[in-house]
Amino acid sequence: MTVSTEFLVIIGGLFLLIIVILNIWLIKSALQKVSTNYVSQNSFKEVSDMQKELFGAMHNLSENQTVTHSQILSHIESRMGNVQKSIFDTLNTSSTNTAKVLGELQHRLVSIDKAQSNLEKLSGDVLSLQDILSNKQTRGAFGEIQLNDIVLKALPADSYTFQATLKNGKRVDCLIHLPNPPGPIAVDSKFPLEAFELLRKSTNQIEKTKAEQNFRFSVRAHIKDISEKYILEDQTAEGALMFLPSEAVYAELHSNFSEVVREGFDARVWIVSPTTCMATLNTMRAVLKDARMREQAGKIRSELSFLYSDVQRLETRVNNLDRHFTMASKDLEEVKISAHKAGGRALRLDRFEFAEENQETVEVFRKKPVNLKR
Repeated sequence: MTVSTEFLVIIGGLFLLIIVILNIWLIKSALQKVSTNYVSQNSFKEVSDMQKELFGAMHNLSENQTVTHSQILSHIESRMGNVQKSIFDTLNTSSTNTAKVLGELQHRLVSIDKAQSNLEKLSGDVLSLQDILSNKQTRGAFGEIQLNDIVLKALPADSYTFQATLKNGKRVDCLIHLPNPPGPIAVDSKFPLEAFELLRKSTNQIEKTKAEQNFRFSVRAHIKDISEKYILEDQTAEGALMFLPSEAVYAELHSNFSEVVREGFDARVWIVSPTTCMATLNTMRAVLKDARMREQAGKIRSELSFLYSDVQRLETRVNNLDRHFTMASKDLEEVKISAHKAGGRALRLDRFEFAEENQETVEVFRKKPVNLKR
């Protein structure tokens, strides 16, 4: 069991205190004896003997104290060496662990810096989007860009016109060229964000009622505007689309303001969100494809008629070519017969045979070709 340095110092101090108290007590006892026996002749001698004993005791005590003090110092130095070594080992280990922890901390700080930069960028984007949506003109441009992106993805390039000017001089965000019926359909982007934000931020029934009235009024004004400007009897279809570039506004409108949606139906204005607009445009694309197929049906029949004439002409020319091949084959056979006859005559002339050729010679010559080379 190890003894701590503080405990040894306390023991040494107590030991010194006991020695001092003992010296004081001896001196006091000697003085009392001197005071009581000062008349006695042996007082001086007794006092002298006592002083000698006291000096001897104090000398012994001093030597013992010196030895004890040396032992205490040696033990303290040993303990201090052990403590210093332990402290050094502990500091070394702590330094290694601290360096490792600092390395990991630095790595995490780098990750935190990256995350913070991303958050700052996202915050800037959110603030810029908020600035865009807070201005009516920029908010309208935002809705038009979203509408343009959806139309570009859903329809062929020649089936729509952006910022088309109608006969009444009004400019619509997008005019989709559908065949008659129904005819071209106008699509206009509207974004009643301010009224929707008031409705969303209302905290009591009074504010909510007022916000609902403002929202109804705003949507009805947009419906009336589209119905009066973009539904023309001689130029457009009998209906138009109002594009809401927010699914939240669209959901709120259909969930809690169904009477406003019905009023839009009565005014022949159909309200669509980004999702429903894409579905509607896909349906329009199918209609455009079917109409174009019908338009091209006459051309297809005409091309088929031309193709049938070409096939008939090709058949006639193939028959003519076959007849020419047949005649050429017949002429080739006649040439072969003439060659056989000429060969037979040459053979007889070579043999000096001038008799009439018989049928047997001709047959032999036909079976065996004549070699005129010697």
